[in-house]
Amino acid sequence: MQNILDAIQSGNATSEDFASLELPESYRAAFVKKDEVDMFEGVPSKDKDPRKSIHVDEVPLPELGPGEAFVAVMASAINYNTVWTSIFEPVSTFGFLERYGRNSELTKRHDLPYHVVGSDLSGVVLAVGAGVTKWKPGDRVVAHCLSVELEGPDGHNDTMLDTEQRIWGFETNFGGLADVAMVKANQLMPKPEHLTWEEAASPGLVNCTAYRQLVSKNGGDMKQGDNVLIWGASGGLGGFATQYALNGGATPVCVVSNEEKAQIARSMGAELIINRSEEGYKFWNDEGTEQDPREWKRFGARIRELTGGEDIDIVFEHPGRETFGASVFVTRKGGTITTCASTTGFMHEYDNRYLWMNLKRIISSHFANYRESWEANRLIAKGKIHPTLSKTYSLDEVGQASLDVHQNAHQGKVGVLCLAPEEGLGVLDEEMRARHESAINRFRGV
Repeated sequence: MQNILDAIQSGNATSEDFASLELPESYRAAFVKKDEVDMFEGVPSKDKDPRKSIHVDEVPLPELGPGEAFVAVMASAINYNTVWTSIFEPVSTFGFLERYGRNSELTKRHDLPYHVVGSDLSGVVLAVGAGVTKWKPGDRVVAHCLSVELEGPDGHNDTMLDTEQRIWGFETNFGGLADVAMVKANQLMPKPEHLTWEEAASPGLVNCTAYRQLVSKNGGDMKQGDNVLIWGASGGLGGFATQYALNGGATPVCVVSNEEKAQIARSMGAELIINRSEEGYKFWNDEGTEQDPREWKRFGARIRELTGGEDIDIVFEHPGRETFGASVFVTRKGGTITTCASTTGFMHEYDNRYLWMNLKRIISSHFANYRESWEANRLIAKGKIHPTLSKTYSLDEVGQASLDVHQNAHQGKVGVLCLAPEEGLGVLDEEMRARHESAINRFRGV
């Protein structure tokens, strides 16, 4: 891999130079093993340790198919896809790989006894398969994680509705937490050149997800003046939602878990903050079997106090079971709850009277289609939205990085260096960089 890294860091290698590089027979990757899917049987979710299930070692380079690309991965990032894969919840991802493998001779490559994880990357194209014309070796890119076949009609208005829609690195193999990744070429987008490799890798999944869930007509269809309740407003997903609300003229009501995270939300420009640890909301009893509507009402009263008597137009919901009942309750009549992820549990409970009698809507949202992904990346490239990294790990530390996300011991996004030898590399646009650093320093209170 050293020859590839040397070409990337030289700054003057041409497309022909990259095309002539010899590809390795194997590469370093983070993966889980099929024969270990039962290793956490009987262990509570919160105690499952990704450090025990994620391995970093050499794996064979797959065969490159039509419409695909190999990317030298300079950096990647951790998101809940990797956490769920590593703890084999809610199901083992090997079931996804087995089903995909039955589709064709080409997709059989994905059905392996190991699963290379990761749904984010920034890096450089090494090779492209037959039929790829937009990208060439040497192009500096990021990748969104939408993998679709587009052979049926359902996905042509909204690629997320394709019957063969999958999330790369979660429902497919050869993900981004590796020195080389294999993607469909239509996943590639231009790297924002004012960002370092690790910064550029970090927005992908969560930025596009937040855009669809909150801004797109397929999600919340947010407009100026909307009151938007954002759970986990300083985190990887909520931090982007907070920026989109502010950037789009809405008023975010930011829910955070401690004062440090409250300060991050304030530094982004948010003014309405609810610190759950200070205000002590307890939506469920100690056994986790019954919710307390009195706490929903107390929460709603606090929101009205902050907004001057107004209710929430859109709830940006992703914690799931713990918060969903409260989210439905506090939404205004005719308002919208957009939901994804469910990081505290997938089985939601809410009082349907508050939904049906008040004409509220629940909209499910899952990643983003091609157009939404490009739009979200464009806003990053234009410096309208800023990725916020809390910490960057090495590829060998992916298990620890995943544990930190699993235990919510992080703020913003968690980056991972793959081929990049150190942080801070990859910036080409210094003028835009200065503006980005000014914004990030403001977020950090510097």
